[in-house]
Amino acid sequence: MMSTIVKEKLISFKELEKKIFKYVCELGCEITQMILESYDKELAASRDTRQYRDKGSRKTSIKTVYGDVEYGRKVYRTSLENGETAYVYLLDEAMQMDKIGLISTNLAEKIAMTVTESPYRVAADTISSTCGQNISAGGVWNIMQRLGERISEEEEHAVKQMNANQSEGTKEIPVLFEEMDGVWLHMQGKDHKRIKKQEMKVFTMYEGWDAEKEKQNRSTLVEKTMFAGMEKSTGFHEKREACIRKKYNADEIGQRVLNGDGGSWIKEPYDPETIFQLDRYHVYKEITRKISDKKAQEEIRRLFDEEKAEEMLEYIKIYADSVESPDEKDKRSRRAKELYQYLNNNRNGLLPYNKQGITIPEPKEGIIYKGMGVQESQNCTVITLRMKNRRMRWSVNGANNLAKALYRKENKELIETIDRYTDGLAFTMQMQEIVETLSAAKAPKNDGKGNPYVDVVSAHMPLLEAMQTASRKAFKRAFC
Repeated sequence: MMSTIVKEKLISFKELEKKIFKYVCELGCEITQMILESYDKELAASRDTRQYRDKGSRKTSIKTVYGDVEYGRKVYRTSLENGETAYVYLLDEAMQMDKIGLISTNLAEKIAMTVTESPYRVAADTISSTCGQNISAGGVWNIMQRLGERISEEEEHAVKQMNANQSEGTKEIPVLFEEMDGVWLHMQGKDHKRIKKQEMKVFTMYEGWDAEKEKQNRSTLVEKTMFAGMEKSTGFHEKREACIRKKYNADEIGQRVLNGDGGSWIKEPYDPETIFQLDRYHVYKEITRKISDKKAQEEIRRLFDEEKAEEMLEYIKIYADSVESPDEKDKRSRRAKELYQYLNNNRNGLLPYNKQGITIPEPKEGIIYKGMGVQESQNCTVITLRMKNRRMRWSVNGANNLAKALYRKENKELIETIDRYTDGLAFTMQMQEIVETLSAAKAPKNDGKGNPYVDVVSAHMPLLEAMQTASRKAFKRAFC
């Protein structure tokens, strides 16, 4: 490859870059192959030969950021506890490749981070053009489904821990703010045909607002944690509560405050003493939707802002009666009554949480309390921008699995999660051993006398034969 570059009289830097990148990726694949096969030999030599009978070698491949690495590993026949015969790969078990498949941690991280920003097809094109790996949109989708399923399994395990009173959370706080809302998504069935919309449930919890950032006119939540999924309400609340108890000692939370739009699934908190507050944004939205008269809108908003809940409800009732008409096409009265019903059903949440006559514990140092209503913004940045308004349709499982990756990313837990499901094997081999292994088959019979690397390198190594700059000397010291 290098000689080809030299012989070509005209070549753009773009083409030069591509050729060098391809060459380095191919070299990386060869090195990785040698490492894996060498480790497989170590496992073969140290195994219990009575338990694992060698049945030959089988080829497979692992996807990495520099391409597909093909390698051979031994398959063994063994007996299970129930007496049944099974065939296992000790190398695959050591690498824990049964988790999300034969894929490297680095590649899985790049795929997941790209998918949380772009559609699957765009993510596949981006990965294929920036790595030595060619991957299809279907391949990217499969990886994300496996990752989402593993996250769901973690959530279910946390629920079991909670039900067994074995939750991990120990932190004690005076107030926990909770907000919930739904994001309606376009859905499709198994035959890819459009079906009715379904609601993704989204939850955000935090301890308050950063006092120092407020002085800079910046609103920053303290210890914000999100959760999202397509579960039914009961399952969602179980996982939501387990999420809380994984971080906090729930029994020692002084007061919990819940902000939501009044949906039936939202008002199902585990703690019966939770203060419920009707989300201000949704109140204003309903007033605008249900009341067409501008003056009436303004008066209802004024009464709401001045926290005159009873007067507001009475005004809406009077307005509904005043615009009642025998004309079936005139829907003003019906819509006003719908607004009244909505607000009356959530009467206990019309006042802000700190105006409901319940004493709120004082915040910790560095934290302040103020008006709630951050969920719409969180929905937009975490879910909506990725999953709506792009002519997209989702299956229930597909939407749920992507939601798991999106909220883990927002919680800054996505990379850590991927590491748990890909990095099953830690290599301790030194790079000198790797280079020696690569060149062992072509090692010279006589050692050279002036070159300290001649006993290691026998193949053509452009980097070692080129002009020795400081960086190349450093590379030699590090890897040779």
